[in-house]
Amino acid sequence: MKGILQRGIKKGVDLTWTLGKVIFPVTLIVTILQFTPILPWVMERLEPMMGWLGLSGEAAVPLVLGNFLNLYAGIAAIISFEFTVKEVFILAIMMSFSHNLLIESTVAKKVGVSWWFVAGVRLSLAFISAAAINFFWKGGGETAKYGFTPEKTADPEGWTEIIFQGLQTAFMGIIQLALIVIPLMIFMQYLREKGWLDRFSEWVAPATKFLGMERNTSMTLVAGLTIGLAYGAGLMIQAVEEDGVSKKDMYLALLFLVSCHAVVEDTLIFIPLGIPVWPLLLIRLLTAVALTAAVGFIWNRLQQKRKDTSNEHTYHSL
Repeated sequence: MKGILQRGIKKGVDLTWTLGKVIFPVTLIVTILQFTPILPWVMERLEPMMGWLGLSGEAAVPLVLGNFLNLYAGIAAIISFEFTVKEVFILAIMMSFSHNLLIESTVAKKVGVSWWFVAGVRLSLAFISAAAINFFWKGGGETAKYGFTPEKTADPEGWTEIIFQGLQTAFMGIIQLALIVIPLMIFMQYLREKGWLDRFSEWVAPATKFLGMERNTSMTLVAGLTIGLAYGAGLMIQAVEEDGVSKKDMYLALLFLVSCHAVVEDTLIFIPLGIPVWPLLLIRLLTAVALTAAVGFIWNRLQQKRKDTSNEHTYHSL
């Protein structure tokens, strides 16, 4: 047991270092950026687009903050304005698909999946879902009533305070990362060495097969679904090195996770905003399953066709 603990801690520290090298600088830069004219400039450019999605111009503020920072920043911005229930629901679904974009997409790149693929899929899902909800849902015109919400903190004054807050936020992000990743790696090491990982893979094999993936991607999917994309990608880094996950399965797993990750936390934090959260959860889950299964089916068919053509050429040459 002591050996498992040591190996798990070592893998956890290594993974924290790998992800931390991405998370620390991005968090620092983005935290500083929010106190510069850059974010307001981005919001101003997005305002005309808001009308197409059934949103007022002010909705650009939570969208930009949610995408550049995280869901909590986006929610804090939502409660600063008076939106309708429909507007809050559209913002919630958009930020569920697309939030913390810079960090989570860069972490996914560590696995070998294109940054543009991850960011592109998430932004596309956000805008398509918003346009669809705006078109099909005719209700929700009443003003949203906000419940318990995050406390607003005072803005820092001067560059020294801004940089200090950026460093503090980035450092706390690494601490939070280590507190999740190290115990997770110890747990994973225990499951792996005791044979539970193989057993678990067998249980969820039908689900991964339906999505077009091999069963060795099962733990990555479960981790991403429950604790988030960055940590799911972290597990995948280990899976690629130790379990031989193929490039196709890597892309499919990331495709599923960019559509639907940290479903419990990401859904629950929207409850105080006075919107129906079950549809929010179902939309994300069904989108992830349908999109991944469709891409997986097409990809597998193309691979099989290529293999058949190759075999045919080999047969004729003989």
